[in-house]
Amino acid sequence: MNRWHAMRAVRARPAGGFVSQPEPRTIGSVSRGLQLVAGNFLFAGTLVEDSENAIWDISMPDLPFEEEAHGFRWLDDLAALGDARAQARAQEWLSGWIVRYGRGRGPGWTPDLTGRRLIRWINHALFLLNGQPGELSRAYYASLGQQTLFLSRRWKAASAGLPRFEALTGLIYAGLALTGMEARITPAIRALARECDAQIDTEGGLPTRNPEELLEVFALLNWAASALSEAGRIAAPEHLAAIARIAPTLRALRHGDGSLARFHGGGRGAEGLLDHALATSGVRTPPPEGPAMGFVRLHGGRTSLIIDAAPPPLGRESRNAHASTLAFELTSGRRPLIVNCGSGAGFGRAWHRAGRATASHSTLALDGLSSARLGRSATVGGHERELLQDGPKEVRIQFITDNGVRGLTAGHDGYRLRHGLTHVRRLELAPNGRALSGEDTLAAIEPPDRALFDRALDRAGLQGIGFRLHFHLHPDVDAELDMGGAAVSMALRSGEIWVFRHDGRARLSLEPSVYLEKGRLKPRATKQVVLSARALEYATRIRWTLSKAQFIPDAVRDLNRDDDLP
Repeated sequence: MNRWHAMRAVRARPAGGFVSQPEPRTIGSVSRGLQLVAGNFLFAGTLVEDSENAIWDISMPDLPFEEEAHGFRWLDDLAALGDARAQARAQEWLSGWIVRYGRGRGPGWTPDLTGRRLIRWINHALFLLNGQPGELSRAYYASLGQQTLFLSRRWKAASAGLPRFEALTGLIYAGLALTGMEARITPAIRALARECDAQIDTEGGLPTRNPEELLEVFALLNWAASALSEAGRIAAPEHLAAIARIAPTLRALRHGDGSLARFHGGGRGAEGLLDHALATSGVRTPPPEGPAMGFVRLHGGRTSLIIDAAPPPLGRESRNAHASTLAFELTSGRRPLIVNCGSGAGFGRAWHRAGRATASHSTLALDGLSSARLGRSATVGGHERELLQDGPKEVRIQFITDNGVRGLTAGHDGYRLRHGLTHVRRLELAPNGRALSGEDTLAAIEPPDRALFDRALDRAGLQGIGFRLHFHLHPDVDAELDMGGAAVSMALRSGEIWVFRHDGRARLSLEPSVYLEKGRLKPRATKQVVLSARALEYATRIRWTLSKAQFIPDAVRDLNRDDDLP
């Protein structure tokens, strides 16, 4: 149907021009712009090097790569670079797309990609058309009209969530910016209002619980509201209320270094986008004291801690979800220390599956078992995705506020069905942020749970239920065993030293790990601190601490820049 409507839209009336000069709102990267000019195309985790051919002449390795090319997000990077070479590439590749795909051909004719493309074409109109002959301008406006008509007919076909927000924001952009497209504005405003009510819950979160996806939706809503305001219109109350709900939630998901917590398929977020979006929203509401989209943020001094304290999404919303319940990330100043491995979606199916396992997160995992399992596959947005099943059904939280200490006790039942065990985690952060105390317990609480645990022990030959506590380290952390193997010292590039200790009831080891970071060609090697033990009784408890070395001051002058380091 997308292809049929795209071909019908060829007969659409061309846009007559711009109602007003469009103002760019998207943020690009100069370094990525330089790579594009040099012929290095890094899309969807795959690099294609081809300095001889235009972007549409290179061999597209897979569909995600091709879709990213057709979405034109790379236009932000060329515009950020902004020199004559970047402009020439942008104009050449724009013209090439119109010639090859402008009549409804190619994989770019989906509602979300069309909305994403329209936003970039309108944002960077001056960059694209400056100094170009009339033929390109006429083809450009004809294609804008065609894409706007297509989008007005097909936005409903976009998957709920981010894809539909992209489609509707693109439609609003086109209706406001282009002459002859005014009739598209009001229906799009109403549709966007309905999506805000349906998709943004009362806590300002999305059903997918993906922090980076929430940021992208927030940026789109901000752009649409700003464009409407500049055109003398007012966004729908539901639209503005969604912005007001999301802003404090994003503040709760923001580490001290300005990045997002990496959970449920989300990364750290495009550099600068989070702070820029929060500033331009005009919403000053602080983060909530309680959970935000199922996450809890603790902070003290220069230390921030973000914990996944809710069940993972299930059903179709779990297409990128992780078995990460009770996992946490910790940042000191602007230096990440404890992390999750992250989403491996950009590195192939095997890494995608591995990144979703509980063992890839900084929490407790039974040996060979995750707190939620991958099950059946479903087609979502044209892609086959494995969905989560048998995850925790209940997560209970109790907050701790004794003597200025901030913390929580939380438990989940993800291991109860097969082993009768509940994982209970207690975390306490000192007011000055210098020390984090942790306690992890595996307990068979009720009589039926104890019967299940006894049977699991029998299956294990009475050798106990093996489990491991994982604490994945950021690749920039230099870690080594200390105190005769009883502790781990961790040095940050800021000069801070942190020390991990435990109560001696588990075996401590420092093992290899990976950091799955978007925008890189391959996973980055790193390390993880691991505590290994076996549960032989109805309650097994492990205590540990992570604290800043005594000789390190509360605040250090962190003058090193990441791009200055090898």
